[in-house]
Amino acid sequence: MSVKHSTQHKILDAAQTLFAETGFTDTSLRQITSMAEVNLASVNYHFGSKKELIQAVLQRYLVVLMPRLDQEFTRLLAVQQPNSLSQVLSVFVKPLLELNKVHQNGARIFLQLLGRGYTDVQGHLRWFFNHNYGRVLDKLVLLVQQACPDLPPSELFWRLHFSLGTVVFTMASNEALAEIAEADFNEKVDIEGVILRLLPYLSAAIAAPVATVTPLSHAVPKMASEGI
Repeated sequence: MSVKHSTQHKILDAAQTLFAETGFTDTSLRQITSMAEVNLASVNYHFGSKKELIQAVLQRYLVVLMPRLDQEFTRLLAVQQPNSLSQVLSVFVKPLLELNKVHQNGARIFLQLLGRGYTDVQGHLRWFFNHNYGRVLDKLVLLVQQACPDLPPSELFWRLHFSLGTVVFTMASNEALAEIAEADFNEKVDIEGVILRLLPYLSAAIAAPVATVTPLSHAVPKMASEGI
């Protein structure tokens, strides 16, 4: 059993490093097994397929993160009045930081992997999240809806998507940002400090008034007809 566990662990470590650096699509199983120093057949033996390996890499973090978030979301929903958006978003801080106990820089790595799931168009991950954690994610959406009742569902979708992109980019570059903050502003910022600076920005962005969007393709003919 110890050999089996060791092999799985080496594959997962190599896979998460390569997936975070080069993406799911551009990382081959041969690259993973080469870094892990195991034979190619071991991936199929332990995980079944590349898709299942991707899910397993994420799952090692999700089994820590999602139960904590579920607990926090349930607590907030039990409150008699709607929570503020900042209250909702603040519950992510401690669960995310706990991912550093799963692996060194675990919070950053997890969010990079999450971002790769979008940029690499991994359709199976949508099913994976909905199947395993759909109930938890529904609680999050409900809390945001309660905090921002004037946001239409479609606008809420876009803003949560933009927020995820902001979080992924910020966390992926948090070390560089910390170096710039120290060099230019004499501020020492750790990963928790980066997250705490990010939350007010996200709260304001998600809750911003809905603007009327006029496609540029509609505006140009009008200007042309006016001789502009």
